[in-house]
Amino acid sequence: MKTTPPGIDHKRLDQVVAAARRDAEQRELGYRERALKLYPWICGRCAREFTRANLSELTVHHRNHNHDDNPNDGSNWELLCVYCHDNEHSRYLDHTGADPAHAEDPVSAATFSPFAGLNLLLKRK
Repeated sequence: MKTTPPGIDHKRLDQVVAAARRDAEQRELGYRERALKLYPWICGRCAREFTRANLSELTVHHRNHNHDDNPNDGSNWELLCVYCHDNEHSRYLDHTGADPAHAEDPVSAATFSPFAGLNLLLKRK
């Protein structure tokens, strides 16, 4: 005969389980979860294989570098390990010469002049 251990709040437990299920369903709507269902858990560059233990190191790369372009067929995605993903973005920056993440940041010119006032110092001697 099973008895319920004292101190367990079944109502609270049901709420926690329901919240976890809602969160899981919400995550499945994201493009990362959809990509992980579509493609094998292998890096598209170095062919490293992933398991649930190290799946957090596998990322979704947008081939056209537009994170808003998420077709349902996954044609704009590829799975890359964090190292290959960083390398891919570095190559993109080297090729274009611009960082799309910081494209709107204004570049200000240097205002410091290290030799300003040097002539006054030289005249004193």
